[in-house]
Amino acid sequence: MGHVLRIIAILFVLFNHYSVSFVNSSSSTSLSVGYYDESCPEVENIIREELMRKMSPVPRNITIPGTLRLFFHDCYGCDGSVLILPTDENNSERNASINLSLPGDAFDIVDKSKAALERECPGVVSCSDILAILAREVTAWRWYHLECNRGRDLLMPKSDENITILIRGFEEIGLSTSDLVTLSGAHTIGFTHCKEFSGRIFNNYCALNSTIREKVIQGCPFPNIDDTVVEALDQVTEFVFDNNYYKSLRQRKAMVKLGRVGVNTGTNGEIRRDCKKFN
Repeated sequence: MGHVLRIIAILFVLFNHYSVSFVNSSSSTSLSVGYYDESCPEVENIIREELMRKMSPVPRNITIPGTLRLFFHDCYGCDGSVLILPTDENNSERNASINLSLPGDAFDIVDKSKAALERECPGVVSCSDILAILAREVTAWRWYHLECNRGRDLLMPKSDENITILIRGFEEIGLSTSDLVTLSGAHTIGFTHCKEFSGRIFNNYCALNSTIREKVIQGCPFPNIDDTVVEALDQVTEFVFDNNYYKSLRQRKAMVKLGRVGVNTGTNGEIRRDCKKFN
């Protein structure tokens, strides 16, 4: 019990720690809190206003988990490259098979935020910073400080990989097992397509609670699995960002460090005028 509570606590600690060790860097080539204080002081308020406007007519269960997932996919590089649309001449990371199911609402709120910021302070705020700020805002955990100045088929973990492969993959980008456990907590909100978990659900070794398993099977009948059908990741509080993911694991039913992975800073990156394409 104590071990589980400790894991849950890590989630809160890492959010709070989201840049404590990097704060107030004077270098223009590193992430730092308050990076836009002079060049675009209203950056966070502008993004927050656009997010609230977006979430008024659109269900929260689409925008919130979609934005978190987009941030995770981008932050196996943290350079905003997943936002780039493919062209006739060049394919893009956004077209990779693992990114095809990323929700349009998440891309849309990035574009809307960027457009608003370009009107206020053109050519200043990077697309990857916008996405990082949005990922914080959708959780409503605004009290942790955010580092800015972020200027791969991918190394993204796949849904069918075992824990050994996942741990190794995280270690390769500088994240620990604790980070893996923490970031997994983001699965407390949103939904997943049946095809992503059907291979485990319909095997005899599946350790799911029998009641939950039967419910999921009804929604995702085997073998006629519809790729468009989804199931809630958290069967208890599916639209709330809380710790029920961990509670459900016990019943068989790292956001900060992630934002530093593979970051381009200073002159190594580009401040795009439109997040969907290169300048």
